[in-house]
Amino acid sequence: MNRRHPLRHAYADRKTIQEIPDTPQTRAPEYRLAFMDEDFLCREELRPVRLQLELLKPEMHLDALGINSTIVLFGGSRIPRPSDKEKARTATLTALSHFYDEAREFARLMTLKSLETEGCENVIVTGGGPGVMEAGNRGAEDANGRSIGLNIVLPHEQAPNEYVTPELCFNFHYFAIRKMHFLMRAKAICVFPGGFGTLDELFEALTLIQTGRMQPVPVLLFGRAFWEGIINWDTLADAGTISEEDLDLFKFVESAAEAMTVIDNWQEMPPRSRIPGR
Repeated sequence: MNRRHPLRHAYADRKTIQEIPDTPQTRAPEYRLAFMDEDFLCREELRPVRLQLELLKPEMHLDALGINSTIVLFGGSRIPRPSDKEKARTATLTALSHFYDEAREFARLMTLKSLETEGCENVIVTGGGPGVMEAGNRGAEDANGRSIGLNIVLPHEQAPNEYVTPELCFNFHYFAIRKMHFLMRAKAICVFPGGFGTLDELFEALTLIQTGRMQPVPVLLFGRAFWEGIINWDTLADAGTISEEDLDLFKFVESAAEAMTVIDNWQEMPPRSRIPGR
C-alpha cells in the first residue's frame, strides 16, 4: 500500500493495542480506538459514516482490480433451475424456469466478451443470491471469467451463491448504496422476471435515465409476456403519466442471443436534458 505521508499508520496501532497491559482503564469501551469500536460505529449518529464506508469499500476494491464497466443482471431469487422446477411454488414459476438458462447463457456469452479485455469491461454483476442471480454468476464461471455479487443482509438467513467470484463478493446494509453500485459502472441492464426487489431496481434505473440523472444504456426486459402481464405500459403513456418516448427507454427480448445482438448494436445517446411525462 502506497503511503502519502510520514505519519504512523493505523495498521500499526491496531497491532500495538493487542499488546497493551490489561487494566480496568484499557478494558473500558471508551479506550477503544474509534475506528475499531464496533459499538461506536453502529451508533445512530454515525449513519453518515457507515453510508460513506459502504460506498467506498466496493468502489476502491473494484478500482484496484481494474474493473471499469459492468453488465447488470436483475431478476427473481425464486426463479428455479429447470432441473429443480418441480420445487417451484407455483405453476408460473415453473413456466419461468427457462429464464434461468437464458440468464446463464447470456452471462456466459457476455463474459467471453469481457475476457477479450482481460476481464476489465462488461463484467457481470448480480445481487449474489439464488435464482436468476445465481444463473448470472454461474454463466460467468462457465466462461472461466469473474463476476460480482452485491449481497445484502436480510432478516432471514442467507448466503451468497457459490458462483460469485470470492474477491468480488460484497455485503451491504443499505439498499440505496447497493443500488448505486449496480448502476455506477453499468453498460447495460438486463432484467429478468422477478418480484418487488426486481421491480424496484428496474424502475430506479428507468427513472434515472428518464430524468437525465444517468447516461442512457440498454435496458432489456426478458420475457415480454411476463412484463406486459404485470405492467400496462401503454396505459401509463395513454394517461400521460409518462410520454410515448419513455417507452423507448427499454426493449423486450426473449433470449440470450437476442440480448447480445441488441447490446452489440447499441448506439450511445446523450443524457436527456428534460423530463418528459413527469
